[in-house]
Amino acid sequence: MLHEFVTTHREAIVARTREKMTHRPWPTASTSELEHGVPLFLTQLSETLRCESTATPFAPDAIGAAAARHGAALLALGFTVSQVVHDYGDICQAVTELALENDAPITTQEFHTLNRCLDTAIAEAVTEHARVTAEFKSIEEVERLGQLTHEIRDKLNTALFAFHALKRGAVAINGSTGAVLGRSLMGLRALVDSTLSDIRLASHQQRREPLSLTDFLSDIAVAGSLDAEYRGLKFVVEPIDADLTVSGDPQLLASAVMNLLNNAFKFTRAGGSVVLRAYHQDRRLRIEVEDECGGIPDSKGDPFQPFGDKRGSDRTGLGLGLSIARKAVRAHGGDIQIRNTPGKGCVFSIEIPLAADDAAVPESVA
Repeated sequence: MLHEFVTTHREAIVARTREKMTHRPWPTASTSELEHGVPLFLTQLSETLRCESTATPFAPDAIGAAAARHGAALLALGFTVSQVVHDYGDICQAVTELALENDAPITTQEFHTLNRCLDTAIAEAVTEHARVTAEFKSIEEVERLGQLTHEIRDKLNTALFAFHALKRGAVAINGSTGAVLGRSLMGLRALVDSTLSDIRLASHQQRREPLSLTDFLSDIAVAGSLDAEYRGLKFVVEPIDADLTVSGDPQLLASAVMNLLNNAFKFTRAGGSVVLRAYHQDRRLRIEVEDECGGIPDSKGDPFQPFGDKRGSDRTGLGLGLSIARKAVRAHGGDIQIRNTPGKGCVFSIEIPLAADDAAVPESVA
């Protein structure tokens, strides 16, 4: 009986399956997968086969229910859908190989039962995994929308308070209250731009056109100068080669650069400088934003992670700007790199192909 063989040779099957998982090129086997995944799979398989060999076979819906619970459990352990499918396949191969090697008396019908059970288990486990994943994403989207709305409300209230104070004539427009109003409006604009970019990226929409880098960055520099002025910072735009051109979506690229500038303005120490520069290197365009934030501590983790840790004295913002900027740049066949200098600051570098190389650039991001 196949279920007896699986029970008797459990440790050998586990070892063979783990060996297959260890040599899997992608995805790699995680520690939890090796310690928990294989025994869980094997226990479910053995019980299913045992019930199939009795006068009252294991009902298909029961097999599916067990696999669904298993799929949810694997998601809780951090498994991907690909790992779920691969793990079932590895166990099936391990059982078949060991049975043949040991010349086990297993009938063709039992092998059909094994394949049928595994097919049902894979389908149900993956379905449940996808359902729970979608549910988590839905919850995350609701939380994100709530945080975005809260952030917009706070900035709008601050702008209204500053506006009313200025309207009464009690303070001068070019004083601190005027600066508060300016920062609030700039923050609102940044939130709207980032949200629009995120929506377009999620829908895989791009509108490519040739862009003169000088004109493109000049428009951004105007907005950046206002933000720097309201924050009491020095903003420097280094000379740009007038011949540099790039093919891209102006709104998405502008959002990426502005998010880097907003990040630099936000964390640069009072009285510090932010520098914007652009140049070509190895047929690639590099747009750099250099700040004086004091550097990013190692304990802060990935600065591109959405809703990540906030640093510095300014605790506002959703932590989405850098994440959206990276997605926008990757949609143009490039990426963003960071040069971190502890105690001084950071240089965020956008790198994308120049216009002559755009044939190799994807039109949308997956």
